[in-house]
Amino acid sequence: MNSRTEKIQNIIVPIIAVFLGFILGGIIMLAFGFNPIDGYAQMFKTAFLNPLTGEINPRNIGEIFVSAAPLVFTALGFAVANTAGFFNIGLSGQALCGWITSVWIALSMPDAPRLVVLFVAIVAGVIAGAIAGAIPGLLRAFFGTSEVIVTIMMNYILLQVSTYLVNDVMSPSIIQSKGMTKSISEAASLQTGWMAALTNNSRLNLGIIFAIIALVVVWFMMKKTTLGYEIRAVGLNPFASEYAGMSSKRTIVISMIISGALAGMAGVILGLGTFQNFTSQGSSLSVGFDGMAVSLLGNGSSIGIFASAILFSILKLGGQGMQVAGIPSELVDIDIAIIIFFVGISFVIRFVLAKFFGNKKEVVKVKEASKPNEESQEGGNI
Repeated sequence: MNSRTEKIQNIIVPIIAVFLGFILGGIIMLAFGFNPIDGYAQMFKTAFLNPLTGEINPRNIGEIFVSAAPLVFTALGFAVANTAGFFNIGLSGQALCGWITSVWIALSMPDAPRLVVLFVAIVAGVIAGAIAGAIPGLLRAFFGTSEVIVTIMMNYILLQVSTYLVNDVMSPSIIQSKGMTKSISEAASLQTGWMAALTNNSRLNLGIIFAIIALVVVWFMMKKTTLGYEIRAVGLNPFASEYAGMSSKRTIVISMIISGALAGMAGVILGLGTFQNFTSQGSSLSVGFDGMAVSLLGNGSSIGIFASAILFSILKLGGQGMQVAGIPSELVDIDIAIIIFFVGISFVIRFVLAKFFGNKKEVVKVKEASKPNEESQEGGNI
């Protein structure tokens, strides 16, 4: 399979996965006695239109980008780690670190100038996420521990630590009620007046601009720098990388730090942009696990991640309106799960495409690419 054909398939396969997800989701709606056409129509109406006038609703579009921004960062974090050869399932905990740290810093600097408090709060949140990511990276690099188990357990640890901090450690002067801080000052907010005016007072904030910048920066780092080459090389074969003079341990730790920092930035956007405060959570943040799905659906590429984040945001926001058509909004989550299922078995779609539109050599290559030791690298192609 030549590179051009592979690039085309990298675009077509996620589209087919989404298409099949919607079809199977519609079949499930029919099985439970719902009209899928009405359901999907109501979903997209809720996501884009004003229910009273039927015109495009700038506020809803703004909220789509609000939801997409942190997803972009967690998806990028997952893609970087995946490119290095392992799964970072601790994105939720790392985002939580960025969220609570940035809000804590912002509330502790109520009288500081806007640029100062924003800079310090954002950097602190990113560093908190990076530290949370470095721990499983160090354990994996120097002790060979399973990053899957470590990151999953750290999600629970960081969740309980955050609850302890907001209830028993933070100063009472910045606490609104049990488990909830006061709102940050306007100087510390990522929300701006011109963005609110542009989108009819939505919560749209600078987070989406930071997300777009991050997509470009991470793409450049992974494709045009020595560090990116080393991360990709270690992910493909750590032993060959060591033989070539690269330090696989150092690269693993650095990639995990970058991954955690990106997830921490997602938490910063949630704290300083979306919610403007911190509230103790009863479970791990969904933005971490959704980010993994966004990265997989986008095939780990920057453009794919951005498009997938927008799609997920549309599904999440539009799903709330499906109840108008009498359809439980939980069916949207079923649709998302089905889409991810088809993405997870994308090698089957590639096999079918090669079978009907390629030749025997291409079919063999697809079979080889679906082997477990190589399949894990597919999602990290930033």
